[in-house]
Amino acid sequence: MMDWTDRHCRYFHRLLSRHALLYTEMVTTGALVHGDVERHLRFNAQEHPVALQLGGSEPNDLAHCAKLGEQWGYNEINLNCGCPSERVQRGSFGACLMAEPQLVADCVKAMVDVVTVPVTVKHRIGIDKSESYAFVRDFVGTVSQAGCNTFIVHARNAWLKGLSPKENREVPPLRYQMVHQLKRDFPELTIAINGGITTASQIADELQHVDGVMVGREAYHNPWAMADWDESFFGAAASTASRESIEAQMCDYMAAQFAAYGTPWSAIARHVLGLRHGLAGSRRWRQVWSDHRLKTLHPRDVMALAHAPIQSQTHIEPIYA
Repeated sequence: MMDWTDRHCRYFHRLLSRHALLYTEMVTTGALVHGDVERHLRFNAQEHPVALQLGGSEPNDLAHCAKLGEQWGYNEINLNCGCPSERVQRGSFGACLMAEPQLVADCVKAMVDVVTVPVTVKHRIGIDKSESYAFVRDFVGTVSQAGCNTFIVHARNAWLKGLSPKENREVPPLRYQMVHQLKRDFPELTIAINGGITTASQIADELQHVDGVMVGREAYHNPWAMADWDESFFGAAASTASRESIEAQMCDYMAAQFAAYGTPWSAIARHVLGLRHGLAGSRRWRQVWSDHRLKTLHPRDVMALAHAPIQSQTHIEPIYA
């Protein structure tokens, strides 16, 4: 979810679900050790609970970055052992770390020793074309001994050669049963499942077998699906928010971010384009919110244009000119 689940996206998703645990995009240890810490770690207080996902393979660097994450207020530190991109592999982290479970255990132990928040691991069920359950079982067993009690498992192998990151989300087959077996073999651990889950009924089915479900791209492309999660999965009162009220709150957020940081509303609106997914008129609505020729308008004015009848195009054209 690189370049997707930034703090603006997470603020938007928090308006839709008060209780779902949100994750950052992966932040590499190099970016925090050598880069702008505030730029990478700043987030909105409304995002809680939120987990910081780190990418790295050097225990001392990960410990340093985990400590930074705790100091900045994150509720969880997550180590990415699932990303298959070649760029990540060149850094010797992501999915290729699954081949070195003792190194992952050392990384986890280094982080556990310096923070009080949970340290978790996100990983695949295997790497390349080996379908051995023993591989992922032994990986979880080794890493759990270092103090990791929560594993988020993408139920696909990561093919480290020959597939793009997009193909790695589609070509290797989903094998949910392997994740279910992990829960049976490690009942004391928290096991969450990830990969190909798109509907509330699928989430409910998976919760019969595991402790949690991570939803990524579906939540991004069809975010309104999250609006029922608090009632369905967290025992909370049903949300009374409408799509329009969420959109209006995001307009106010966009205006506040521009006033505070000079962030253009277009950098935030891109995360909201799925809000009217499946509704009549959604294509035109997205076109208005994607039109950078409106960048000088207040977001509330852009919202008004996005909801204006098509017949009022003559009113819109002078603004586009």
